Parts: sequence; C-alpha cells; structure tokens
Amino acid sequence: MGLTRKLSDMITQAIAKHQRISPRKARVVANLVRGRDAAEALLLLDFTQKSAAPIVKKLIASALANARQQRPDVDVDSLFVSRVAVDKAPTSHMRRWRPRAMGRATRIEKGVSHIYLELDQR
Repeated sequence: MGLTRKLSDMITQAIAKHQRISPRKARVVANLVRGRDAAEALLLLDFTQKSAAPIVKKLIASALANARQQRPDVDVDSLFVSRVAVDKAPTSHMRRWRPRAMGRATRIEKGVSHIYLELDQR
C-alpha cells in the first residue's frame, strides 16, 4: 500500500502491524467503519461480534489519542475514519505443518495483517 499523502493532509494516523488475524477477516470490520465518525465507529465496534473488532477499536482509540497529542486544539467530535487499509503481513513465524498421506506434509500459513487507519476532519 502506498501512503503517499502528506501528513498535513490528514489529521492523524495509526498503524497496527503483525496482528494475528487474517486480512480477509479484518477487511470485513474495516469496511464496516470506513467513512463513519470516530465516536460512532467505536460504539459500533462495541457490539460487533467479529474477531477483528477489538483490534480495530483499539486502533481507532490510538488514532484519537494521536490526534489529541499532535494537535491539542482539534475537535475530536468532528473526526471521522477517512481511510482504512488491511494488508497481508509476512507469515514467516506463523507457519505450521499438517501430516498428509504417504508420509508427506502440507504447510499451513496462519494469517497475519497490517492495518492502517487515518482520521480526518469533516
């Protein structure tokens, strides 16, 4: 993913790397909160029964804290989730082996994700 925008264009960002969830499962929750107000997204994730919901909720809370830290005069109620991207992370440490017929083995790769989140002002 190319984060080519300047930091001045956005209010704040937060990145969660090497999260132990498959990108396919995390994208469902990312699509759920994209474009929503930050407070509305946090409330929605409280009641979402997906395994990625606590990870994305913690990431939004971190981005809000980053916004308060970088610009103390920012209106937190006007922030919304402008961009969310979920990419596949390297799975070099999360490989397992499953026995197969005739003495063979198959590799199982566990899903690992990088999640990028940006908040912007309306």
